[in-house]
Amino acid sequence: MKHTTGSVEVICGSMFSGKTDELIRRLRRATIARQKVQVFKPAIDVRYAEEQVTSHAGAAYEAIPVEKADEICTRVDPDTTVVAVDEAQFFDPEIVNVCRDLAERGVRVIAAGLDTDFRGEPFGPMPVLMAQAERVDKLQAICMVCGDVASRTQRLVNGQPARYDDPVVIVGASEMYEARCRKHHQVPR
Repeated sequence: MKHTTGSVEVICGSMFSGKTDELIRRLRRATIARQKVQVFKPAIDVRYAEEQVTSHAGAAYEAIPVEKADEICTRVDPDTTVVAVDEAQFFDPEIVNVCRDLAERGVRVIAAGLDTDFRGEPFGPMPVLMAQAERVDKLQAICMVCGDVASRTQRLVNGQPARYDDPVVIVGASEMYEARCRKHHQVPR
C-alpha cells in the first residue's frame, strides 16, 4: 500500500530511552498494514547482530548494514513504502538528503538515533533531521543515579565520566554508557 505523501519521522533521545523499541513497534505496525518495509543501519554498529537492529531490551528486526548514507537509495526496492534508519547519528550528513529524497518519492521514512552525544551536544546529522521532519518524538530514559527522568547519555571510562576531549564515536552499550538526568550528567574538561 503506497502512501499518498511521503514523510520523515524522527525518534530520538538518550541511550536506553527505548528508541529502537519504538522504531520496531512502528515497523511491525507497518508490516501488519501490508506495507513493504526496509530497514538500514550503519555498518559500524555490530553490538548485537550484523544484519538486525536490536534494542537493549532484546527486540530485533532484520536490517541492511550500509557504510554510507547514499548507499540506502541504491538499495531501496521500488515497491518499498517504509524505510527505517536506525542509529542515524552515525551516518554522514548525506543522510538528511537521503531521507528528504525518499520522502519526496512518497516513502514514509522513520529515523531513530541519539539527539546528543556523550557531551550533551547535538550529534551528527540529527539536529537537521529533527528540524526537517514532519514528526519528532523525543523519548526519555531513567537516570541511573537518582531515578529521575534522563535525557543525557553518560559515557564512563573505568567507572568515571569520560572527558570532554575523548572521541565522540565509540560504539558500546551498558558496559560504558548509562542514562543520566541533567543534574547528574558529568563531562569533565
